[in-house]
Amino acid sequence: MKWLGALLFLGACSWGGFEWSRKFSKRPQHIRQLKNALQILEAEILYSQLPLQEAFLTISKQTPKPTRTFFYFLSEQMKDKNKDLIEIWEDAVHEFMEISYIGPNEREILYQFGKTLGQHDFTQQQKHIQLTINHLERELQDARDDDHKYGKMAKSLGFLSGLFIVLLLI
Repeated sequence: MKWLGALLFLGACSWGGFEWSRKFSKRPQHIRQLKNALQILEAEILYSQLPLQEAFLTISKQTPKPTRTFFYFLSEQMKDKNKDLIEIWEDAVHEFMEISYIGPNEREILYQFGKTLGQHDFTQQQKHIQLTINHLERELQDARDDDHKYGKMAKSLGFLSGLFIVLLLI
């Protein structure tokens, strides 16, 4: 019975380490999705000249989850004419934080971008989108570095901490 408990505890600690590692590996993927979505947004605004609500809906159809959910939420919330775009954007970013692995730096970048969205002419809007993509590129590189540095460590640390505690208790 004691060995079964030890194996269960070791399994739980290992699982915790793998979940911790997953945060490191999913963050670059979600930042990359955001960059791609902003590039699509740029094309939809500049070339198709779609209204933002339709552009958000188009992006939601072309991107995977969780980015799809983010832009679909934006599209649906824009149907309510009583809400301001900045307020809708901030609510969507908050919801996006709940379902994705982006960090506080990406959240701040998105908040800043949301304050400029729809406020300028096409060329200025393009510059703001490019600036946001550049900031996200920097964060993407940092996320890749963190994944490389800490991803394997998190898996190993989960297993080894479980093993250490099991050995102490046996």
